[in-house]
Amino acid sequence: MSEATAKKRGFGATIWEYLTTVDHKKIAILYLIAGGFFFVVGGIEAMLIRLQLAVPNNDFLSAGLFNEVITMHGTTMIFLAAMPLLFAFMNATVPLQIGARDVAFPFLNALGVWLFIFGGIFLNLSWFMGGAPDAGWTSYASLSIQSPGHGIDFYALGLQVSGAGTLISGINFVTTIITMRAPGMTYMRMPLMTWTTLVAGVLIVFAFPPLTVGLFLLIFDRMFGSSFFIVEAGGNTIIWEHLFWIFGHPEVYILILPAFGIFSEIFATFARKRLFGYSAMVFATVLIGFFGFMVWAHHMFTVGLGPTANAIFALATMAIAVPTGIKIFNWIFTIWGGSIEFTTPMMYALAFIPSFVMGGVTGIMQAVAPADYQYHDSYFIVAHFHYVIVGGVVFALLAGLTYYWPLMFATMLNEKLGKVTFWLFFLGFHMTFLIQHFLGLWGMPRRVFTYLDGQGYNAANMISTIGALMMALAVIVLVINIIMTVVKNERVGRDPWGDGRTLEWSLPLPVPYYNFAQIPLVRGLDAFWLEKKEGNGEMLPAESLDDFHMPNNSIIPFVMSFGLFVASFGSLYFASGKEWAIDAVADLPVRPWAGWVLAIGLAITFISMITRSFKDDLGYYVPKEEVLRDLEEQKRGAK
Repeated sequence: MSEATAKKRGFGATIWEYLTTVDHKKIAILYLIAGGFFFVVGGIEAMLIRLQLAVPNNDFLSAGLFNEVITMHGTTMIFLAAMPLLFAFMNATVPLQIGARDVAFPFLNALGVWLFIFGGIFLNLSWFMGGAPDAGWTSYASLSIQSPGHGIDFYALGLQVSGAGTLISGINFVTTIITMRAPGMTYMRMPLMTWTTLVAGVLIVFAFPPLTVGLFLLIFDRMFGSSFFIVEAGGNTIIWEHLFWIFGHPEVYILILPAFGIFSEIFATFARKRLFGYSAMVFATVLIGFFGFMVWAHHMFTVGLGPTANAIFALATMAIAVPTGIKIFNWIFTIWGGSIEFTTPMMYALAFIPSFVMGGVTGIMQAVAPADYQYHDSYFIVAHFHYVIVGGVVFALLAGLTYYWPLMFATMLNEKLGKVTFWLFFLGFHMTFLIQHFLGLWGMPRRVFTYLDGQGYNAANMISTIGALMMALAVIVLVINIIMTVVKNERVGRDPWGDGRTLEWSLPLPVPYYNFAQIPLVRGLDAFWLEKKEGNGEMLPAESLDDFHMPNNSIIPFVMSFGLFVASFGSLYFASGKEWAIDAVADLPVRPWAGWVLAIGLAITFISMITRSFKDDLGYYVPKEEVLRDLEEQKRGAK
């Protein structure tokens, strides 16, 4: 499958290629498109929230609809936008950075992306099928058990399907990084993007099972007549909070660590310097992952766990600031004395440091349990959270999009429009969320759909809404930039930023489907930069040129995910009208076909699994003659 063949393909063949692909680079594009779509959906929901709160006594959204919008905004942005977009960059870069031809389990990689896409679609269908979930993105059990209709059922089942995809992907990346590094690529020579992906993968493996358990218990309570969270039947709603936050706080680090990895690559590239204190950065990353599991109950200081528990979790929360502080200083020292190039990715990276530090400082304020009693459930928390997630993760996503765009598409986004996007987004972000700290301290509670005139909130809320409109405008400019770049299709060559340091920039663009003609030999940290400095700029091969093995494409991951999508509808309607179901579901009309839909969906999935088990799919070999032809074409193109 040479480039020439790929160019001759029709639209239908291209769609089929993406439906069946197991190539990590194409899966990265699937994550990027789907995550980008959900990012826009979550952004529209954010705009609805800010328009409702722009003026006092507003009736733009009703109270019930507002609850649905804030629930779906948080759920969409965390689970369906931030996570998948980070997976897009992990898939695009990590196998290339470690000198591998693909991930360890290409089939599972495809299964992960389709589970995420079908879970996300299922969750958002709730808008058109009787109402979205309305118990907040944390879905605390007392609210979610009582929530009428099927909104919470969409939430629980959609996240279960989507979360299974995330868990599979986490296992896949951990295995890939541990087992598939090129000769010479020791752990202490791995790029920071790879290190942060490894630690985030380990966190996923340990953090997602508690969420899975919690969601199953919620599904059983609402749909199958159990009583884990129903207090009058002997249940306990606080168990949900523990299960959710044992997942929910590591989730913050699952998001922020790959963001740190992206920024580490950008700082080193555009300061034209090796990353300062590489070893300290690696150990800080591992420490953040370790401490990430020791702080979950700081979300529960007001629950009444007692002074001992509060003190322990307060201390752990303060301690986790130390490795993060190490990273901040190392990034500053990397820039210090560097030959800085103010590209769009570098501007996001420079803006990230003060923005993220502000989010971190307010986090430490909340680590003080007595003070948290005052901040809790106020707009101060909203401001803190968004300074961490937007000032950290979203800045990294926008920086990574520009930085890795040539690697993924062999074209470059327009720098001028990129800088317009940056300034609009940066100024709009601070305008939206800085003032919300003060709103919280003045007493405005979060999750309220309106407020009275004369409370002193009017001007601050209007400023916040104008800032949000600026961020929306920035995203519109970004979309225009992407469309223009795709239409122009001006190709760029190898190492387009001119100072690539790691293995992914040593490859020709577009990257061949097999990545490396010969697995490279790694002689040190920043392997490609080392060869440019000491060699002829070409990576030394670690193997002779010979035929090599690649996996076949497969439609089974798509079908398997679709089966769970169908089964979710059956499960959703199964409890309708049942006498043992909770009141919120038992009052709904009886759906006698629900059991059949559940059975058919599960049958589709199980038959796909059995087919996969018995099908002898041995992949295929790429002949060295084809690789030699490609190398000749690349040499001619370079001339």
